[in-house]
Amino acid sequence: MFHLISIKEVTKQTGITVRTMRYYDHIGLLKPADKTEGGHRLYGEKEIKKLQEIQFLKTLGFHLKDIKEMLDDHKLDWFNSLKTQLDYILKEKEKREEIEGILRGLLNEMLIEENINLTKVQRLIQLYQQNFNKREAFLAEIFNKEESELLDYLPNINRGDPDTLEWIALTAQLRKHMPKGVSSPEIQRIIKRMHEKEIETYGDNPEFIKKLWDVRKSPQKSESAGFYPIDSETLDFFEEALELYLKSKEQLSN
Repeated sequence: MFHLISIKEVTKQTGITVRTMRYYDHIGLLKPADKTEGGHRLYGEKEIKKLQEIQFLKTLGFHLKDIKEMLDDHKLDWFNSLKTQLDYILKEKEKREEIEGILRGLLNEMLIEENINLTKVQRLIQLYQQNFNKREAFLAEIFNKEESELLDYLPNINRGDPDTLEWIALTAQLRKHMPKGVSSPEIQRIIKRMHEKEIETYGDNPEFIKKLWDVRKSPQKSESAGFYPIDSETLDFFEEALELYLKSKEQLSN
């Protein structure tokens, strides 16, 4: 007989963090089988099996919202769902190949201009690795639980994932073309892609974006959050260019 086990025991067996388990409970993806008198979550065989299904679907690239709908729908057409996901992965593959081209061009430009500062990059990595608990506590004061999940999608100087690399490439291109002014075609194309990527990553979440931007605009808060430092001149330029892009977009839609 399978006895109920604590959330900590689940994390030992599966490697999934307590924070993730609590978030799954919060969004209704995986509820515990029971709770102790002290309010601690307990899980049974049924929940462990569902957790394994969730993790498997995550490895296939499904988002948590989609996984919840799939597991709740007992009449789901799995063939079409998997076919749709395959199409999505193929499109992502094309996007990554485009990013590869952008990065190769960016690296060539940096090599020609000889402006790679490896010492600075190393220092940034060290700063990010330090004071992890302090950063987590700082972010928890600003962002709620659902917003904290979105923070995992932020670009990270320590990672080499395509999303982070694209943000780095776009920022570098923005800096390169800044002398041309906010209204230049080059800048507006970059801003357009940045805005699209923001929506792709975080959805329509203006409150989260505002909080994120408030932290980013403050050097002190940005450092406390462990964000990659960007000079105020670039941030102000981006803000002005984005305002112009959104204004132009609104005029075209009217």
